[in-house]
Amino acid sequence: MPQEPKKRHSRQRQGKRRASIHLTLARTVSCLNCGADILTHQICPACGFYKGKQVIKKKDKDKDNKEQKALPENTQEKTK
Repeated sequence: MPQEPKKRHSRQRQGKRRASIHLTLARTVSCLNCGADILTHQICPACGFYKGKQVIKKKDKDKDNKEQKALPENTQEKTK
C-alpha cells in the first residue's frame, strides 16, 4: 500500500514550504565593449564580443541600410 500522510498540513505550514520555491531574476552584466546588458558567460548579441575579444562579426545595420538605399538609385542611373 502507498504511504499516506497521517495528518493534514495547515495552510500556514503549506505556505512556509512554498515560500522558498520562487523564480529568481537572471543575473546580467554589462558588456565590456558596448555596455549592453547581457547574461553572464554569453556572447553579446549587440556587438559579438565575449571577454573583450570579438567572437562573431556583426554587420552594422546603418551601413547595410545605406547600401541598400544607394543601390536602387545607382541602378536607375545605369538604365537611363
